[in-house]
Amino acid sequence: MSEFTLDATERVLLDRRGVRVLSVELLAVEGPSRGARARIESGGAKVGSAAGCALVLADRAVSRVHCELVVKADAVTLRDLESTNGTFVGDVRVREADVPVGTVVRCGGSAFRIEASGEPAFVAISDQTSFGELVGASLEMRQVYAVLERVAASDTTLLVQGETGTGKDVAARALHAASARRGGPFVPVDCGAIPEALFESELFGHVRGAFTGAVQNRAGAFEEASGGTLFLDEIGEMPLAMQAKLLRAIESRRVRRVGATKETDVDVRIVAATNRKLAQMVNEGTFREDLYYRLAVVEVSLPPLRARRDDIPQLAAHLYAKIAAKSGAAGAALPAELVESLRARPWPGNVRELRNTIERAVTLGQTGAFAGAPAEAAGVLPAGVESIVPLHLPLKDARLAWTSEFESIYVRAMMKKTDGNLTRAAEQAGVSRRFLQRLVARLGLRDASGAILGDDDD
Repeated sequence: MSEFTLDATERVLLDRRGVRVLSVELLAVEGPSRGARARIESGGAKVGSAAGCALVLADRAVSRVHCELVVKADAVTLRDLESTNGTFVGDVRVREADVPVGTVVRCGGSAFRIEASGEPAFVAISDQTSFGELVGASLEMRQVYAVLERVAASDTTLLVQGETGTGKDVAARALHAASARRGGPFVPVDCGAIPEALFESELFGHVRGAFTGAVQNRAGAFEEASGGTLFLDEIGEMPLAMQAKLLRAIESRRVRRVGATKETDVDVRIVAATNRKLAQMVNEGTFREDLYYRLAVVEVSLPPLRARRDDIPQLAAHLYAKIAAKSGAAGAALPAELVESLRARPWPGNVRELRNTIERAVTLGQTGAFAGAPAEAAGVLPAGVESIVPLHLPLKDARLAWTSEFESIYVRAMMKKTDGNLTRAAEQAGVSRRFLQRLVARLGLRDASGAILGDDDD
């Protein structure tokens, strides 16, 4: 057994099976389910009245997915999932807290105790410092890699959770590339960018004449992804009425185009992603419980960048190499001062914000401008930029004007970068082709000949 150092004060015991964590069980000590017991597997478990929870409490005052527990090396993190009646330790209502073994947790009219288990418990850790385009040697990321490595060898449905910008789409693409389906298509669907009336057609396709505007037969995302991977991004944005149809398609692996009379077999691996708390949405009734558990066969959470600051030098170097190569500035290394300033920032936008910061510095030739600058000045704008700020407008109106102008500049630059190819521009911008097409049309962007930008068949 060896030690893995996270920082100057924290050390975690490792052996060939992974990181050793507390081995605990949950025992219901009060309420209708008194005597029910569940062992926390793979470092985490959910408690609630839903059948899919690790510890099921048959109590009407307990929410469907009431709370969750995550086991660490020396403590158990208890987290309420926006339950109706709250989660309590003693008389204290808990949102999130580390609690010791022996704690009694009250949910509704029931209570359970966290007990020590005699069997050792481990959380798997990968030996790798990257997985596809996911980069980082931190303990948090190596836990993610271990899950993805195991899931890649199967067709198991995966739910990827994490804040905006943590790389959920990158994880999905890396999983596809590492799987036996790598030779098949990878089809991303941005559920947050599809009008509700078009959801069924986007996923399942339609036949000619099925509705106004359906001038020809069209395959949906499920058929397009057959033999490969279907990535449902921002699944939490899917309308409730559509969720039952999605559940049926996932379970049966058969789809029916809108207006068709026959079903079509599809062979897809489903990867879903969200930055929303699906368990909370289940409690609120805005996300189907059965669909949640069908998607969360395996769950993986991508940590925010602020929780893995030691990865920033490696990640920044990786991003800089890719960006510099595209801009023709390959070969130079990132200045040490820039790397240190990057480590000091809060990164609310996570990896996406880091990438944009580096790309801006490379594009504007400012990678050396950080030398000797204080950490808080790492994100300064080019000199003279204040001159184009619309100071004649109130802050609210100025912000809207600035955002509109930025969108126009960004889209024009991206279309120029991709030689007018709307599909590639959408991929690099991290949005759907249809979303970018609508943005171009809304902004009224045209090329030198007067044609709308990207108005092509790619």
